[in-house]
Amino acid sequence: MIRVTELKLPLHHADEALPAAILKRLRITPRDLVRFSVARRGHDARDRTQIALVYSVDVTLKNEGPVLARFRRDPHVQPTPDTRYRPVGTAPADAPRPVVIGAGPCGLFATLILAQMGFRPILLERGKVVRERTKDTWGLWRRSVLNPESNVQYGEGGAGTFSDGKLYSRIKDPRHLNRKVLTEFVKAGAPPEILTEAHPHIGTFRLVTMVESMRETIEQLGGEYRFSTRVDGLDVSTDGSGARQLRGLHLSTGEYLEAERVVLAVGHSARDTFEMLHAAGVHAEAKPFSIGVRIEHPQSWIDRARFGQDAGNRILGAAEYHISHHCSNGRTVYSFCMCPGGTVVAATSEEGRVATNGMSQYSRNERNANSGFVVAIDPERDFPGDPLAGLALQRHWEARAFVAGGSTYKAPAQRLGDFLAGRPSTSLGSVVPSYRPGVHPTDLAECLPDFVVAAMREALPVFGRQIQGYDHPDVVMTGVETRTSSPVRFTRGEDFQSLNTAGLFPAGEGAGYAGGILSAAVDGIKVAEALARSLGAA
Repeated sequence: MIRVTELKLPLHHADEALPAAILKRLRITPRDLVRFSVARRGHDARDRTQIALVYSVDVTLKNEGPVLARFRRDPHVQPTPDTRYRPVGTAPADAPRPVVIGAGPCGLFATLILAQMGFRPILLERGKVVRERTKDTWGLWRRSVLNPESNVQYGEGGAGTFSDGKLYSRIKDPRHLNRKVLTEFVKAGAPPEILTEAHPHIGTFRLVTMVESMRETIEQLGGEYRFSTRVDGLDVSTDGSGARQLRGLHLSTGEYLEAERVVLAVGHSARDTFEMLHAAGVHAEAKPFSIGVRIEHPQSWIDRARFGQDAGNRILGAAEYHISHHCSNGRTVYSFCMCPGGTVVAATSEEGRVATNGMSQYSRNERNANSGFVVAIDPERDFPGDPLAGLALQRHWEARAFVAGGSTYKAPAQRLGDFLAGRPSTSLGSVVPSYRPGVHPTDLAECLPDFVVAAMREALPVFGRQIQGYDHPDVVMTGVETRTSSPVRFTRGEDFQSLNTAGLFPAGEGAGYAGGILSAAVDGIKVAEALARSLGAA
């Protein structure tokens, strides 16, 4: 087959326009074309008066050789890539059972790959099964009751379960591992459209049933889940040369689990685990992250700003945006994890703190759009010298937000107009906040660093010139957004093992090697393959 990319057609094109465009692009006749299928479809809305659909198609011809020869220097007409996943091998008969810590996207795919290779992995998850965890999460959202071990951050499916379910990233993927992730998701019940949409997403309700299906698959392959099981300590031996080897894990259940191959996929909010690993001598370094707020606009405003007269078009769906600004104080302000037609959610995992995140369902049909409106934090500039200092910084501002919100898990919120004017909000305007268990109008400057406040105030008018209505005075800002990524990286070598603790494989977002569902899942696959090789898979 031949893959043809960058085929642009008007948004409202007729069905026959696509095959006609293929014939024209390849300079062939209808008799030469056997069949075609859409590999990817996106849209180009840079000119909102002439929005175009952009296709990549796989084409089967009666004679492909002459066409490929004619377009051999054209990057948009090339042989269709082979995206099939090929495992690195199978488990030796005497291979010990590897352990995976964390049931988020990274840990889930590491476990799945190891199970498919025959290793019968053990998956440890400090939280609960996804449906029980969902009830606990709603307990915070509806009743202001936090379960520190079962919440938005902890439990089957990881933090991504309560998110927009975005399944795209900017990672380089020459082996097409992202395709493996998407294919497994479709097997588990995701809509097949995620295989062809340029910016696929799933949404929370579908993710819940999918992780249940994947658990069933892993258990059928000999894998084992252990829920409500936190890793509280490492057993590490040291030889005469000082080399460290992982031997086992001390669990919160009181058990000791022998384990010489362990995938560390704990997610970006496992702060107590980070502290335990650091105390155990596992090599770590501080990593950049960002701090800010969640900003909410009516989705209809964003649709009109992005799509003009085509706002509401079924093919286009709810509009997204990605914006950034480099400020005069040297800081960068940018949108993060934009959730069209979604809600702002309580995302704390620690008592006495408030943290926010965004979530959407597959339909993306809620009233508001929301995104992180955040400022980049640099370790060398903002918390030098201590690998875990970023955790303290996050905790400090989350605690300030808890107090500013009334110490009830309500979140501090402010009208954008009041924020720019430097005055506290005493009430909100026409934009209704979606955060539950509710918001408390106040002054967000009380729960953000001064340099973050200054950068955000500079960026808002700039963004307002890019997206009409973005800086409307009634726009709601809800604080605080602190968990954009892990503030620490547990460094690893080319063999994917910890730099100073053999047998420990840091992976995914919590270890500082991914950002988002897709990239975390891909990293889980890579780490599982490296672990399998270390055990002699062939």
